[in-house]
Amino acid sequence: MSKLRISEIFASLQGEGELMGTPSTFVRTSGCNLRCVWCDTPYASWSPEGPVMDLSEILQVIEQNGHRHVVLTGGEPMIFAPLVELSHELRARGHHITIETAGTVDLPVECDLMSISPKLAHSAPPPETPDNWHERHESTRLKPETLRALIQRYGYQLKFVVDGGNPDRDLIETQALLAQLGDIPAEKVFLMPEGRDEIALRQAMQALSPICMSHGYRLAPRLQITLYGDTRGT
Repeated sequence: MSKLRISEIFASLQGEGELMGTPSTFVRTSGCNLRCVWCDTPYASWSPEGPVMDLSEILQVIEQNGHRHVVLTGGEPMIFAPLVELSHELRARGHHITIETAGTVDLPVECDLMSISPKLAHSAPPPETPDNWHERHESTRLKPETLRALIQRYGYQLKFVVDGGNPDRDLIETQALLAQLGDIPAEKVFLMPEGRDEIALRQAMQALSPICMSHGYRLAPRLQITLYGDTRGT
């Protein structure tokens, strides 16, 4: 079997999107092709860490946890070709598969819910970020043709991280992208507040709630922050 570098595998309740509250096993791959300035898992993106594991080892941990729902997340799991084999093995074992992705890479994976979080302009790191990451991020963060392909093949949701301090700016960018993607039902669109503590999230959600009411989008609380705070393995 193939191998993947894994930052963590843990059992928790899904904290975001249409499956919020669902007991799940999370498999977090380590490595990312973006560098979001507000990333809440830098140990899987900015400074990837974790052991390289055989897929058989990963599957063993998943089965030990005993949850039907499995979330493949990162970092960016779709940059790793072995994810295809892992997803097919999970399908053969009867798991429901969610893949958390920015939607910049397409792979022939098995997936029940493609949870796509396209990155808006405010995600970019500062121009002075080492290793040319500002330019690399900007050239990679939006791939409309890839987004259209994923949406056409899989059940999906679109999650946009929105700055509660400037939601109107982010709404304009979000709607411009949605227009490029075709006929996207409003209920497939989640606005998720930027923030890593409950107070900041509450304030941002208050700013986003009238936008959701006006446009039919769904507000996406981050249940894991409410339950566990900004901690790993949750």
